[in-house]
Amino acid sequence: MNEQHILSAFDRDLETVQALVMKMGGMVESAILEAAQALETRDEDLAEKVRRNDRAIDELEEKINEETARLIALRSPTASDLRMALSVLKIANSLERVGDFAKNMAKRTTILNQLPDIQGAGGALRRMSKAVVQMLSDALDAYNGRDVALAADVRERDREVDQMYNALFREFLTHMMEDPRKITPAMHLHFIAKNIERMGDHATTIAEQVIYLVTGQMPDEGRPKAESVTTIGVEGK
Repeated sequence: MNEQHILSAFDRDLETVQALVMKMGGMVESAILEAAQALETRDEDLAEKVRRNDRAIDELEEKINEETARLIALRSPTASDLRMALSVLKIANSLERVGDFAKNMAKRTTILNQLPDIQGAGGALRRMSKAVVQMLSDALDAYNGRDVALAADVRERDREVDQMYNALFREFLTHMMEDPRKITPAMHLHFIAKNIERMGDHATTIAEQVIYLVTGQMPDEGRPKAESVTTIGVEGK
């Protein structure tokens, strides 16, 4: 009876922490979409909202870390339960990193508004952002439902995001070669595209955590990646 009580208490506490992870995921998805919208519509107020809200995402990650640590300390989980608890920490960390990339994206909106416009770039980056948000949403749904097939599908879709990034890189490079006045805005747009591509990597990381959580093993084969182009530079935390 006592063992059953401990297990039930662990499950109950874990559900509470997992609900926080799903809440954090929703906040991060909103941050990506709003940052992309701010870029496309040159909306500095919306960009500022994204930057301001990143603090709440960071605070939620801290709360998840604290609650998970308390859960492990108080409930003495079994090996499989410990794996579930640790997956929460890894997923929360990936979400926090994605939130940082969304914030970085928003930071460049004000700068880009002072530079020559590259027609169509905002819309292309917004489409790429939507693809990443769908990956992230599906990865979290896979986690919530322990759905290995959906997680595997998210991994496959990372290749599509890589291809979108490669196409944008080549487009920005063409603008820089054809018009020196567009070198600076194209550089900023490239950094944004790279950040979005990295968001896709983190969504894939979450999907891989789902596979590990359910099967006990990480995927054997390497991640499906599109052929990479040489990057101008990188930006991250």
